[in-house]
Amino acid sequence: MADNIARVFAAAIAADPARPLLTWYDDATGERTELSGATLANWVAKTANLLVDELALSPGDRAGVLLPPHWQTAAVLLGCWSAGVTVRDESGDVEVLFAAADRVAEADAWPAGDRYALALAPFAAPLREVPAGFADYVVEVRTQGDHFTPSTRGGPADATLLAEADARATDLGISPGDRLLVDAAVHPDPRDWLLAPLVRRATIVLTGNADPSRLPTRAHTERTTHTLT
Repeated sequence: MADNIARVFAAAIAADPARPLLTWYDDATGERTELSGATLANWVAKTANLLVDELALSPGDRAGVLLPPHWQTAAVLLGCWSAGVTVRDESGDVEVLFAAADRVAEADAWPAGDRYALALAPFAAPLREVPAGFADYVVEVRTQGDHFTPSTRGGPADATLLAEADARATDLGISPGDRLLVDAAVHPDPRDWLLAPLVRRATIVLTGNADPSRLPTRAHTERTTHTLT
């Protein structure tokens, strides 16, 4: 198995970059956002360029991520991993922090030189009001370049994360090529909702604030083959 997350992501979309890779539903707002492999790769590249070109981060530097399962979270995580940046979800010193707008109050526990807030709003809308000390991720990332050459070494934790994701894929019964319906509240760990599907080259239908009554119809409409709820 590859020990570089960027290579795993590239392999997952190589056969058909136009195929829907990650479809996001929010049953609280009615949002549906569908990203092809190519579209997600563009967001990933822009995020990696933000880290490397804008912030001058290097492989082994650290990013704090205070984000729930979401398609923009996938872009942030994969952008960090593509740049070789280590992702942390426990407080401590980091070079950059990404936080959902409703979690910016936690930032004091994360000493960071640069901080980005995410509205996680439909249509990737920017924040209505940017919190003090933060920049708006959506606004800043859109100005970055569309192409990025990932670090050949990957991050120092890539091999461990991928081994854990592979084990989770087995535990969760994910088969190669599956289309997964995932309840974000039940599987909030990115090893489950993001990396495990990628190592199996599966596609993802990720649902936040899931309404259980809607899931059977969604499974039929999205032609999912396996459910993680």
